[in-house]
Amino acid sequence: MSKRIVINAGVDETRVAVQESNLLTDLYIERHQHRSIVGNVYRGVVTNVLPGMQAAFVDIGLPKDAFLYAGDYTANTGGDFGRALLAEDDEPADDAEGEHDLDAEEEPRREPTVPIEDLVRKGQEVLVQVSKESLGTKGARITSFISLPGRYLVYMPQANHIGVSRRIRDERERDRLRATVRGLNPPPGGYIVRTNAEGKTETEFAADVEFLGRLWSQTHARHDQASAPALLHEEGDLTFRVVRDLFSPDVDELVADTREMYEKCLGLARTLVPAQAERVTFYEGHTPIFESFGIEREIEKALRRRVWLKSGGYIVIDHTEALVSIDVNSGKYVGKRDFEQTVFKINMESVNEIVRQIRLRDLGGLIIIDFIDMEKVEHREQVYKALKRALAEDKARTNVLEISELGLVEMTRKRVRQDLRALLSASCPMCKGSGVVKADATVAAEIFRAVQARTRTPGESEIVVRVHPDLAQYFEGEGREPLDRLARMLDRPVTVQSVSRTHRDEYEIVVR
Repeated sequence: MSKRIVINAGVDETRVAVQESNLLTDLYIERHQHRSIVGNVYRGVVTNVLPGMQAAFVDIGLPKDAFLYAGDYTANTGGDFGRALLAEDDEPADDAEGEHDLDAEEEPRREPTVPIEDLVRKGQEVLVQVSKESLGTKGARITSFISLPGRYLVYMPQANHIGVSRRIRDERERDRLRATVRGLNPPPGGYIVRTNAEGKTETEFAADVEFLGRLWSQTHARHDQASAPALLHEEGDLTFRVVRDLFSPDVDELVADTREMYEKCLGLARTLVPAQAERVTFYEGHTPIFESFGIEREIEKALRRRVWLKSGGYIVIDHTEALVSIDVNSGKYVGKRDFEQTVFKINMESVNEIVRQIRLRDLGGLIIIDFIDMEKVEHREQVYKALKRALAEDKARTNVLEISELGLVEMTRKRVRQDLRALLSASCPMCKGSGVVKADATVAAEIFRAVQARTRTPGESEIVVRVHPDLAQYFEGEGREPLDRLARMLDRPVTVQSVSRTHRDEYEIVVR
């Protein structure tokens, strides 16, 4: 299966698309004035402690205070800055992994063992790292468990173990990787071997250990000199993270559309992955690069509510405050055999498209998938296994429950930043994000009541109602009869005027 990374360097934003067999699977966007802060390390000041929520708010120099959960804090990171603070076993659980932006090799959520009020106090300075972007009205989520990612390793200064990404499943390879890192006698702290380190040698690891140790020393020095709130370490931009985290040996080509971006990617590749530098290419076509590779069309489709399947079935994706729902429908597909076989085929076909849309749209939090009801238990099991296999390629951490008898799948997916819809679109000023507006008959009935309230006594003066052109057209047709009836009731003429400047459900009543 061919894999390509396409980089579009725009005037105010950089877009990175990942294609597998010419099909868009991942999309990353970074606007130059609003770079991602995930991975940044700050010296912050506690502004409020909330025992009832077991959390604290921390000023790290952003417009909104960041949120620090009790389970994400370890004490003494200020004074004993460089010490290994977490006494953990040398052989951690398989899912103990470092946390960063483009690669979801992360640690599970830590439950608090000490109340937040016993850990921090108002005005205290703390060393923290951003683990999740500010989303909606919420500030950024932070942690005091620092993790610094390199090409093959993640360095955790406060830990004391060597772990391996759970995506590396071969036990002998896992043991070899642990032994290789341990044989380097690295500086104090913990290390996680990343997924793309599989098959790599001591040489590659030694370069990462040296780089990460130097990075931590620089952060340490800034901490001693800075006054809170202060930025101590800034994670690299999108281009750097893509070359570091995504430009793996299974990528056939990394193509950029400007000479400046090409030179930048080539330089990063020569530094980080010299063996793959020759795969960096410059796009010389005249058609915009995303249009040429069919990516622009896929992005436009990713903003639609309905996604069609090749068979004629379709899925519908809806966002609510609490969750994202994905509904599978048979659509135009009627099948060739019995109904149960038709349902099974549509559900199986929908699995890969659902996972592709989840990755492409970067959907996070609670996700409910409503498959078409399947009577046979073996069909439900096959669909569930297919879903698990497809999600195994997703870098974000997911947790999936088995299909219920009602055909529902409950799953969670780690949310780090805004999803694609929130990033590329805004709430409609007409419907305020609800997706619906008042019907013509409803607005007409409101107008009739408002006119009656304004003119309780008969008279000869004319009443003029100024409305949107669509509503004026309604009054010329279906609404003509009730409008005439209103005029007879009030014993005065009622005239409708079309005004294009008004919103669809706005109107103005003028008594002349």
